[in-house]
Amino acid sequence: MNNHYFKNIDNFFVAGINYKKSDASVRGLFAIGSDQYNAILEGAATEGVSELFVLSTCNRTEIYGIAHCPHQLVRLLCGQTAGSVETFLGSAYIRQGQEAVEHVYNVASGLDSQILGDYEIVGQLKTAVKFAKEGGFVGAFTERLINSVLQASKNVKNNTELSGGTVSTAFAAVQYIRAHVPQVAAKKILLVGTGKIGRNTCKNLVDYLCTRAITLINRTPEKAQELATELGLRSAPLEHLEAELRAADVVIVATNAQQKTILREHLEGAGEKLIIDLSIPYNVADDAQTLPNVRMVNVDELSKLKDETFRMRQAEVPKARAIIAEGMEEFAEWCDMRRHVPLLKDLKAKLRTLYEHPQCPHMREQHSKLLDVQIQRVLNETAGRIKERNERGCQYIAALNEFISERN
Repeated sequence: MNNHYFKNIDNFFVAGINYKKSDASVRGLFAIGSDQYNAILEGAATEGVSELFVLSTCNRTEIYGIAHCPHQLVRLLCGQTAGSVETFLGSAYIRQGQEAVEHVYNVASGLDSQILGDYEIVGQLKTAVKFAKEGGFVGAFTERLINSVLQASKNVKNNTELSGGTVSTAFAAVQYIRAHVPQVAAKKILLVGTGKIGRNTCKNLVDYLCTRAITLINRTPEKAQELATELGLRSAPLEHLEAELRAADVVIVATNAQQKTILREHLEGAGEKLIIDLSIPYNVADDAQTLPNVRMVNVDELSKLKDETFRMRQAEVPKARAIIAEGMEEFAEWCDMRRHVPLLKDLKAKLRTLYEHPQCPHMREQHSKLLDVQIQRVLNETAGRIKERNERGCQYIAALNEFISERN
């Protein structure tokens, strides 16, 4: 398949599912890890897709790319996940062109987050694009777009209160515990998983609940021990998971495991438990969630927490959208000028030919650097006139005539 089709906004698509139309059990079917991401990139080369990246978090899985049609991207994604194309399309949104561009701006700025203004997504977006770039799937279009998106996100964060009040999924978990667990300082808390979300949750537990009765368990024990040492907490090996679960009053699960980590036999008859599962897919077995001694909370339920912080953030949305609109306008201008690159390259070559033309022998005596400066000036002026008047052919001819008249 020819992969040299014109790369512009009209060929840019996003296909994805998120918390708005699918619950965590469905989203979990389309969660991807690094091995799956690599396989998607390998398949993209065969499919003729040369620019793409995949964003997979607890709240969304999205594939962005320049393609002939969005179904190329859908096939690439679903070909490496547990879910089918039919299941994906049942909950998916597909956006093209300016709508797809606006979507990635909204995602990076926290406007599309499950908790409004949550900026954890920015780091995840950077990681996703870096992975694709290392695989050779980030070209000029994607590079420029992401740079513009990240700058807009930074401007939103610095110039609005959209993220005011510090609320993220990790912090929402702590809010829930504070609101629903009396005398929390006297309770034993177990945190399973010390990746990014686990680390953030752990630090919030220490900072906002003023407790250090926290035990950390991670599949890689060194990571749990490192964080425990840093915060003055306790860690335990994975082999002690069942004993630690039975001893805990509050359990927070933040793992990336594809298989269930917390099983029914771990909890049955083990006393009252509050379990908060921040994992996608869920890491608490279905039959464990329904035990009479278990109160279960997941990321979807946490997102429903409403307080003054969210009302304040909602009032900042118009400011954020105005900043995004400015970023999108600048990006659109860059894309528009990029359409004229073939013409300007041809013009540059034609001007160079005129320099070597027998009818212009005096030109050969000019210094090469001076000629380059003169040609670049003509190109810049021509590009400006094309932008103002949208007359490609007329400006091409005008530039040639101008260059010739200056030389005579």
